[in-house]
Amino acid sequence: MKHRPRPPEQADLLRPRLADIIDGRHELVRLAALIDWDWFEREWAGFFPAQEGRPATQPRLVAGLMYLQHAYGLSDEAVLARWVENPYFQHFTGETFFQHRLPIHPSSLSRWRGRIGEEGVEWLLTKTIEAGRACGAVTPRSLSEIAVDTTVMEKAIAHPTDSRLYERARRSLVTLAHKAGITLRQNYNRLAPRLAAQAGRHAHARQFRRMRKVLRTLKGYTGRVLRDIGRKIGAVPEGRLRMRIEQRIALVTRLLRQTPKSPGKIYALHEPEVDCISKGKARVRYEFGCK
Repeated sequence: MKHRPRPPEQADLLRPRLADIIDGRHELVRLAALIDWDWFEREWAGFFPAQEGRPATQPRLVAGLMYLQHAYGLSDEAVLARWVENPYFQHFTGETFFQHRLPIHPSSLSRWRGRIGEEGVEWLLTKTIEAGRACGAVTPRSLSEIAVDTTVMEKAIAHPTDSRLYERARRSLVTLAHKAGITLRQNYNRLAPRLAAQAGRHAHARQFRRMRKVLRTLKGYTGRVLRDIGRKIGAVPEGRLRMRIEQRIALVTRLLRQTPKSPGKIYALHEPEVDCISKGKARVRYEFGCK
């Protein structure tokens, strides 16, 4: 059954109104004046179509408690415990006088979330944004992009270097070609590993010109193997193996074409979706993983 309209509170000489004892400049007081609470009263009534049974809780109380929950990171039990102690919480949820008892049981919030579903929560966010735009805290420019602050899920990959990636790509192509019965003109199984190690030694000795020369040669070896397989893949019958070879060719092609500033760079062949994320840590400047 939908909620009943809240009766108007009459003046009480023994109990001062919340508006008389709280600071009108407080953030919750200002936000409460900006949010369209009547919208929740009208729209959320549709979640209770039955005409019989116990009346539902006031939508403003539930919406306000959900706002406070997410704003302060509180559980159902914690937000109600704070509500009894905090006059600003009570004013935000529509109370006129200070209350000394819990307004609802904590389990009611869980049932309300099940009732309103994802759509109802999205409207909570929408009304918050509208309130922010009304007071000037949210501008159209701030809505053009979203900054997500989450923990990076690091992947089990080695620190990505060009020499390692080129050598791993060449080795994987040679392995797939051998499984498919493709005879390569040259597989560079002896030269490429030596060049990959040599590039690391040049980088350690800060001989960057020599390192770049070795990387160009190593990249050329990988490109030759790639093009050789591309010419001969037509002889491989249709099936899972050919699909794997085609997917690997597409991935290695992306690797060879990428530049230091290319979007969607490949940092690991077995985890191509990995991103390089800078978290500003002193010990680890960059982390490689997914958000």
